[in-house]
Amino acid sequence: MRRTTCSVLLAACVFLILWWLERTGGMPFMLPGGLSLPQLGMGLTGAFLAAALVALAAHLSFKRRRRPLSESIMIWRLCRTLAGIGGVVFVLAAFGLISTLGMFLGLFGGMLLGLSLQAPMGGAVAWFLVSLKRPFRPGDRIQFPRLNMIGDVIGIDVMYTTLNQVGGSIASEEPVGRHVLIPNAILFSEVLINYTADQSAAFMLDEVVVRITYDSDWKAAEEIFLRAAREATGDVIAATGKHPYIRSDLYDYGVYMRLRYLTAVQQRAATSYHIQKRIFAAIQASPRVDVAIPYVYSSRAALDRRENGDSRAARGPDIVEIDLQTIRDDPSPDKENEILELAARISRHGLLQPIVVCGSPDHNGYEILAGRLRFHACRCLGWPTIPAVVQKNHAACDDVFQSTAGAFRADAAVSASADVEAPMPLQVPVGLREIPTQNDAVVEEA
Repeated sequence: MRRTTCSVLLAACVFLILWWLERTGGMPFMLPGGLSLPQLGMGLTGAFLAAALVALAAHLSFKRRRRPLSESIMIWRLCRTLAGIGGVVFVLAAFGLISTLGMFLGLFGGMLLGLSLQAPMGGAVAWFLVSLKRPFRPGDRIQFPRLNMIGDVIGIDVMYTTLNQVGGSIASEEPVGRHVLIPNAILFSEVLINYTADQSAAFMLDEVVVRITYDSDWKAAEEIFLRAAREATGDVIAATGKHPYIRSDLYDYGVYMRLRYLTAVQQRAATSYHIQKRIFAAIQASPRVDVAIPYVYSSRAALDRRENGDSRAARGPDIVEIDLQTIRDDPSPDKENEILELAARISRHGLLQPIVVCGSPDHNGYEILAGRLRFHACRCLGWPTIPAVVQKNHAACDDVFQSTAGAFRADAAVSASADVEAPMPLQVPVGLREIPTQNDAVVEEA
């Protein structure tokens, strides 16, 4: 601002000098447009001074309203640009070229003006239609799916719709205080979802998903979930008359209980939190409902084992991540299709069960005891590591290696295609099953 002030004072001095020359007739030379040189100079410096005075007035106004300095700088640059354009027009008029400029603007001005005003005019028309039809209003929560943008409408002006972004920087549907300007012109080509079209009853269906074990009491679980939803959404139930309800899905490790309820759109995250908090407390207090956890089966079973101080062997071995390159095994040619099908399922749902391995006799890697198909499927997917249970019963491992070494040497292809293991007691987590066949062999479950 100091440099701008100095420029304004210098321009004022130049203007006064030119005015004195014009009054005294010190420079009587006339330009083709009928203006003298002092008059031309006075016109240019006058345009600059007018721009500076407007910018100064805006700066004082912004300062009183505690607006940032950057806004004053933006106004100053705008005024300076307009003054420059006015100066160019004044110079052309002084040299008698204003008719040429008018001819040029007549030929190309309409086209240039139409191209430059296409978006602003589209925005103005969109603002007019939005104000007339009111598909959304300040206070509504709207979504632009193609832009992946959700926000609460703060204001709608001629050029822009201002949103308070919802989510984005957090994994929740709550306003984050980040203002987003959406050009009104794009409203003609964008799909827009209004969460709160009826502001007097701005509700939407939401759900909380909890996975319970198969030995939980289904009826007791439903009572816990529905009671939590009724307590958290009592005002919504009173306003709409619609009560929470439950849907479910069966899963390998338990039952997905899907609690669905109506919630106020802008309170969705807070309502979900209160419901989950109530459910969590009620499950902890109930002996008939337990939460299912992959590999462990249930949270209460794991907690009981920890509180009882059971040994590591009683709890079962730990699951570790093992580098696939350290596991030695060759795929069976006739099981290629099974491996590819299992790889496709793992890519969709993840690896639900770890494999079981044992250190090789030469202590240079691991041999697979259970889970060959899973191992080769994960290798097809390009996984660098795989969850595994390392069997540390070395005597049992030696028995397995001795019993299978002859078969692998005699006919590796037949042994691989059979994918059978000698029966042996492996301490693995609940959920890793071995299915006995009619030949009393143990075939690994994919």
